[in-house]
Amino acid sequence: MDMLNVKNGPQNVSRIIMGCMRMPALSVDDAARMIATASELGINFFDHATCYGENGEAEKRFGDAFPKTGLKREDVFLQSKCGLHFDRKEFDWSKQDILESVEGSLARLKTDHLDALLLHRPDLLFDPEEIAEAFDKLYSEGKVLHFGISNVMPYQIELLKKYVKQPLVFNQLQFSLDQSQLIDSALYLNNKTTDRSIDRDNGVLDYCRLHEITVQAWSPLQIGMFKGCFVDHPDFPELNEVLGRIGETYGVSKTAIAIAWILRHPAKMQAIAGTMNPDHLRDICDATKVNLTHNEWYQLYLASGKFLP
Repeated sequence: MDMLNVKNGPQNVSRIIMGCMRMPALSVDDAARMIATASELGINFFDHATCYGENGEAEKRFGDAFPKTGLKREDVFLQSKCGLHFDRKEFDWSKQDILESVEGSLARLKTDHLDALLLHRPDLLFDPEEIAEAFDKLYSEGKVLHFGISNVMPYQIELLKKYVKQPLVFNQLQFSLDQSQLIDSALYLNNKTTDRSIDRDNGVLDYCRLHEITVQAWSPLQIGMFKGCFVDHPDFPELNEVLGRIGETYGVSKTAIAIAWILRHPAKMQAIAGTMNPDHLRDICDATKVNLTHNEWYQLYLASGKFLP
């Protein structure tokens, strides 16, 4: 497993993150086996959110399962996200909600601290001074060690940084061979023949690289947001042909090559694996054994439906 030292953040964390959104589908024993399998594969980073599962069920399942794994708390890096309240039909980054969300996460995960807390999609009414107060309290009490954001654009980050003292070390963004908007608009600059020339995020990937914020790629195998996986999907014949051909070269699966494409980017991203299938997780982790060539990376990019202008 490739490990990463995050600038101004945690050291020796895995490039592959186990995303726990789907963990409520498992029994406690199966969840424990999944966590243990992840650890055996070299994953030490687990991603949660208060909105994963009804009433934080994903965090609770993990908290109930973890003692059965034989792992120690210091063996794992626990990250959670707060701010999304689909039950209330609002996003909330208020000081009170951040503090209450963290207390809930700690209780459900059965731990005394989060290694990282991310603000989860922008609250359109956010007050950066309130957020700074919440972060100061959580950090001073040792309840959160590192902070970041998820799906947040550069000027919102700049506004946060004006008040927040702690470094914002992560930004969780969607990125994959299918959803490659983070890089597309730069390629198609001033090209009116394609919507891929539209800058949809104010250059957030380059911003994160400039400011040493580690990008965590979510849904790295998904079509759209949650429309299934493009690997072996009949709507992606050219992409799957290239994935298979390059996979044979390295002796790994198509899935591993799709993840390796993300890890090959010089931004040194992490990739979030949301599977609850141990075999699929092993395939994903095989990506860290592969270092795609410059040409192979472009073959995959073009096979996903893009073109060179």
